[in-house]
Amino acid sequence: MAVALTVWMIAIVVVMIIYAGRHWVLTLNRLLGHQRPYMQDIIDEDLPGVTVLVPMHNEEQVADGVLTALLAQDYPADRLEIIPIDDHSTDRTQKILESYAVRNPRIRPIYRRGEGARGKPAGLNEALGIAGNEVILVFDADYQPPPDIVRELALAFLDPEVGAVMGRVVPSNTASGFLARLLDLERSGGYQVDQQARYSMNLVPQYGGTVGGFRRSVVLSWGGFDPYVLAEDTDLTFRLLVRGWRVAYANKVECYEEAPQTWDARFRQLRRWARGHTQTMFRHWRRVLTSPNMTPAQRVDGMLLLGIYMIPPLILTGLGLSLALFITGTIPLAATLLLSFFAVGYNAFGNFAPFYQVGTAGVLDGMRERLFLLPYLFFMFLFNSWAVTLGAFDAVVDVLGGRVPTWEKTARFRQ
Repeated sequence: MAVALTVWMIAIVVVMIIYAGRHWVLTLNRLLGHQRPYMQDIIDEDLPGVTVLVPMHNEEQVADGVLTALLAQDYPADRLEIIPIDDHSTDRTQKILESYAVRNPRIRPIYRRGEGARGKPAGLNEALGIAGNEVILVFDADYQPPPDIVRELALAFLDPEVGAVMGRVVPSNTASGFLARLLDLERSGGYQVDQQARYSMNLVPQYGGTVGGFRRSVVLSWGGFDPYVLAEDTDLTFRLLVRGWRVAYANKVECYEEAPQTWDARFRQLRRWARGHTQTMFRHWRRVLTSPNMTPAQRVDGMLLLGIYMIPPLILTGLGLSLALFITGTIPLAATLLLSFFAVGYNAFGNFAPFYQVGTAGVLDGMRERLFLLPYLFFMFLFNSWAVTLGAFDAVVDVLGGRVPTWEKTARFRQ
């Protein structure tokens, strides 16, 4: 048993080293490497027709804000339609949408009240059936799109090889509390450094499900979104890549979100992300390894991206086994010390919002004062790891037991 645990611990350490090295390479590219320009830097041509989809479920707190912002877009009115998707709301969401639709014909709401599948993927599928344009952009209801964002994102599709585009997400409610400020750190490292570096290095930038868009015909070509996959964005990313499409990332195209303000809301959000992402890993890992349309570097990065939410369960498994052997008096001391050292190191340098990625993002963004919060990311390690572990376990049960997952939206806090 002690020998088996030693081998398991060493395997976990090797995985952590690989991920930490990946983050280090991406950070060095962002600091020192050539940065790939986005379309708004090099192209200014005729704009395509755009349909904006806004999935909603009980969004009376935020519906007015996102619709007002979309109607104020700097985009030709005859080339822009807006489809809010009211998915079985029980509050005032429908009344708000009806009032906007009466005043502006560009807004064409959908009211989903049937017995079919609920959730974001199912709502998107219904909207795709009536959308009048090839370019589809998606915003979550709590987002605050700036006036130029539709124009900037639509430019990506002037490149015929681009199947999807992703903008940068920036929390707007950091003044609400400690948690929102920590999540702002994680977001900055994930977008300013990680996404931009993967885009610059021609690896696997990820479509994130909001503040982005895709080609309608491509998604419809494989039957639309699977309504029982919670991470429709990750699923879309890899469906595109294995078919030879590219995902563009627009780092300068920022949109502002409401980050979770309570630990319970964040826990539920992270657990859902991990569940959906792990579902996608089971679906696509073979295709990623064998796709002739992906380079060897993209296959490696794709596999590491698919497996990112499996790291916390691995670490907690090793620590749990170590504790069991410690209680029985048969613990392998050297292996345990090695695992503990690298668990701490991985939390600082390779976990979720890596220490040096966040630090680099703070410098690049010119917001160095927030770097004083960096040490506190260490204390989110067990919180994040437990939420992700439960989400990954949920996905395993879904796959092995045939369980159908249900969509759970993130709580809103705007007054």
